[in-house]
Amino acid sequence: MTERRLRPETLALHAGWRADPATGAVAPPIYQTTSYQFRDADHAANLFALRELGNIYTRLGNPTTDILEQRIAALEGGAAALAVASGQAASAFAVQNLARAGDNIVSGTDLYGGTWNLFANTLRDMGIEVRFVDPADPQAFANASDERTRAWYVETLPNPKLIVCPIGDIAALGRPMGIPLIVDNTAAPLIARPFDHGAAIVVYSTTKYIGGHGTSIGGMIVEGGNFDWSAFPQRQPLLNTPDPSYHGTIWSEAAKPLGPIAYVLRARTVLLRDLGAALSPFNAFQILQGLETLPLRIVRHCENAVKVASFLQARSDVLSVIHPSLQTGQQAERAAAVLTGGFGGLLGFELAGGADAGRRFIDALELFYHVANIGDARSLAIHPASTTHSQLCAEEQTATGVSPGYIRLSIGLEHIDDILNDLEQALDKAAA
Repeated sequence: MTERRLRPETLALHAGWRADPATGAVAPPIYQTTSYQFRDADHAANLFALRELGNIYTRLGNPTTDILEQRIAALEGGAAALAVASGQAASAFAVQNLARAGDNIVSGTDLYGGTWNLFANTLRDMGIEVRFVDPADPQAFANASDERTRAWYVETLPNPKLIVCPIGDIAALGRPMGIPLIVDNTAAPLIARPFDHGAAIVVYSTTKYIGGHGTSIGGMIVEGGNFDWSAFPQRQPLLNTPDPSYHGTIWSEAAKPLGPIAYVLRARTVLLRDLGAALSPFNAFQILQGLETLPLRIVRHCENAVKVASFLQARSDVLSVIHPSLQTGQQAERAAAVLTGGFGGLLGFELAGGADAGRRFIDALELFYHVANIGDARSLAIHPASTTHSQLCAEEQTATGVSPGYIRLSIGLEHIDDILNDLEQALDKAAA
């Protein structure tokens, strides 16, 4: 099959795998092994010297994981992908693959709380500065950049702010400067295609919608193959200067026989090798199972969320509802341009009673699960200010879209009547 001609629904089932050549098995096997037998001494030496690609050690790659990487790269329209142990590892590696101590990146403020902490504290302690700007203003990224800015970073559908990022406008400003745009597309798989808007790198927490069942943590970094790293040697030194950890390899040169994959090649052979945040073969298999039904599930997530947003908007005890389907003006225009397959399964709302009413609402839910996850097949609810964003100060919470009474919902696949009934009874109890 020619994969470039296949639609997403088909790629989710077929990309990267047809059948096991030895047994004919249709389902990808779980290669639960740490190591791989080399054919001979020359074969081993060639693998370690990158003269030949193949399996060395599961910390670097695994046949089950490789199928997942190929499938997601095909779905995204990218050149190559690297699976890692979690979405947090994906976000960290995405930056560390370009920036080192003394360098900086510019990030949108509209971020998941864990990413904000990673950027504002952990990366800072490693010597990488993260400068935060409002992603609603693309020019702010250029204004905050200098000669040591290595990348810009945004979320497509920020969790929990839910104001769609103008990916195309930001990417277009960065490319002439040699600055790639990294896009976290965790909340919008299939419904948004960042590479079509000029993004260079896409990251995912595959734990969420891609896996979809709340069973397995994982992350993914996808290279678009649409950014010429070698054209900007001063801006991108890690890919264009000799790497002493690999006998002076220059990654932009080493990747040429393999395709436009210098970024993923370095991430695998340097960061994954040295930091070891490898995805387990079993989790890769589990995420593959979820990926097969993602095209079906994401439609239901989106449909149910629109109905929940409309229901909440009609409640007098709900002060505001945040969902792309309800936005107007420039926000609505950007949502329509980027979210071409639906408005997503996340929404937020503010109760009239503030934080106390929010706590009462959470405790009154019966169908919804109170968990720190999104994108599950089940409906989920959380109070971000006291949980996912609790390590942020009040000012930082406000910047990321979190207020004291804000509730985030991840709408699942249940029948919409059952979802609305649970919300109604919980809201009534919260208001009592």
